[in-house]
Amino acid sequence: MTTMVENQALSPGQVLDEAPSVTDAEWQENLNIRMICPDCREDPPNIREYTENGDTVCMDCGRVLGARLVDMRSEWRTFANDDQGNDDPSRVGDGPNSLLNGSQLNTNIAFGDGSMRSKELHRAQSKSTHDKTTKSLLTAYKSIGTYCDAYALPTMVADGAKHIYKDAEESRIFKGKNQEALIAGCIFIACRRNNVPRTFREIHEMTNVEKKEIGRTFKTLERFLLKQQSAANKVTATELCARFCSILGLDHRVTSVAQALASQMSNIGSLAGRSPLSGAAACIYMASHLMNQPRLPKAISDAAKVSDSTIRNAYKFLYQARDEIIAKEWLEKGGDMARLPRPS
Repeated sequence: MTTMVENQALSPGQVLDEAPSVTDAEWQENLNIRMICPDCREDPPNIREYTENGDTVCMDCGRVLGARLVDMRSEWRTFANDDQGNDDPSRVGDGPNSLLNGSQLNTNIAFGDGSMRSKELHRAQSKSTHDKTTKSLLTAYKSIGTYCDAYALPTMVADGAKHIYKDAEESRIFKGKNQEALIAGCIFIACRRNNVPRTFREIHEMTNVEKKEIGRTFKTLERFLLKQQSAANKVTATELCARFCSILGLDHRVTSVAQALASQMSNIGSLAGRSPLSGAAACIYMASHLMNQPRLPKAISDAAKVSDSTIRNAYKFLYQARDEIIAKEWLEKGGDMARLPRPS
């Protein structure tokens, strides 16, 4: 057991000064508390911390005062370059690369001492973890970086072209197409996006791809990117139902029924082209009455920010197709089609 000694003794007649207020006093470490050896009891103590093995030892008598000491300092040791004789302060691996597929947490076997067995292990491990997709991506990224560096294009252009190439490769639209033309098209679009536009002639001089081929690839890429952007920005009625039901104080039963109705809107021809807002509002109106938690069109209008007349018009088409879109399991859970109001 270690002993803590606190020097707080007062001489006779000594009076403590008035303690400062809590608001004015700043926190300070109490340096009057020291660790001393219970055997030697020397003050000041002669104690040393061995961070390499986590021990706190009295240097006079050798008593171990504490074991398993945690070293809170930064640890910059690495085992990556022990055989190379240099000092690498890195103690973590590379961060994940968003341009590559997979978790990127694979273990790689190095050549080691260069012996035949080490080479065979390295070769066998490379074959077992070989990924053709990642290899083709790395080859394309290397070509993009080489072209951009050769013509002094900014780094953001190279990074943008790599992201475009990855999206195009994953879409499988350009499978079997000329990869050099695809790389040229990605660089052309990345230059336009980053306000450093280049002409087809300049891209042709950079990549040695025909201008007509670059133009065809560019048009295909542009259509693909526009479609991808519109799909990312599109909000469906199913996604809106959960939020609007929460605002209206409806339980999960009504919410699930409203979302299921919204997912079937595409099967109702008259509602297929309507706004997701009006469709979600009409589905909530029907689901709330079906599950006996009715909400007025005015209340739904305030939550969805659409007019109550729009909700009523959309509800007409849902009511006409009620026999097709209302599932039997909803009726078994307390739903009743007789509660549905007739459209006016």
